[in-house]
Amino acid sequence: MEQSLHTPFVVAQAEQSVRSAFIRNTYLHLAYAVLGFIVIEYFFINYTNLGPMMMKFLSKGAYMWLVVLGGFMGVSALAQGMANSEASKAKQYAGLSLFVIGESIIFIPLLYMATTFHEGAITQAAIATGGLFIALTMIAFTTKKDFSFLGGMLKVGFIIALVLIGASIVFGFNLGMLFSAAMILLAAGSILYNTSNIIHHYHPSQYVAASVGLFASLATMFWYVLRIFMSRD
Repeated sequence: MEQSLHTPFVVAQAEQSVRSAFIRNTYLHLAYAVLGFIVIEYFFINYTNLGPMMMKFLSKGAYMWLVVLGGFMGVSALAQGMANSEASKAKQYAGLSLFVIGESIIFIPLLYMATTFHEGAITQAAIATGGLFIALTMIAFTTKKDFSFLGGMLKVGFIIALVLIGASIVFGFNLGMLFSAAMILLAAGSILYNTSNIIHHYHPSQYVAASVGLFASLATMFWYVLRIFMSRD
């Protein structure tokens, strides 16, 4: 009989070997998600016409971005719900895979523009994002501070960001680089929050859900770091 995925204690209360295994599994699955994202994007951009097709679709009107954004939010909610499921590991892995595919699709227009008109921007943004992610991870693990207090502020921040993004699409104004910088700060807070949850609040069996949370924050940061690098050309 399959053992329940739910455990009665959080990882912070577990013995050292359990904590180490949980952290190792979380970051291993994050690495798998990042690698999967890279492979999927490389295939989409280099071996399909999805880039031009999505650009053509989005050029039909500002509201097309609302369709794409709404679809992504729906897929994202479904994927995160599956990844947080205690029903089975298979459902959790399906959620992680769905989330990576969803991120890969919504990134296509941005990465197509970057590869076509901004040579080197993707590499520079990836290095900068990776450096920020490592620095924030080290802060969370070395201080061992519980950043769960950021949860409410992050929710409000991301709601405001979504409203501004929606308004910019409907009314046709540019949010600018200050908005990108603010979103990078929000993503940084989200990385601290999710890393803190890995240390303090997740159950030892929830490493797939933990990796999804980290991947979502990392992808958000990469999106806006890349926008800043693209704006320099």
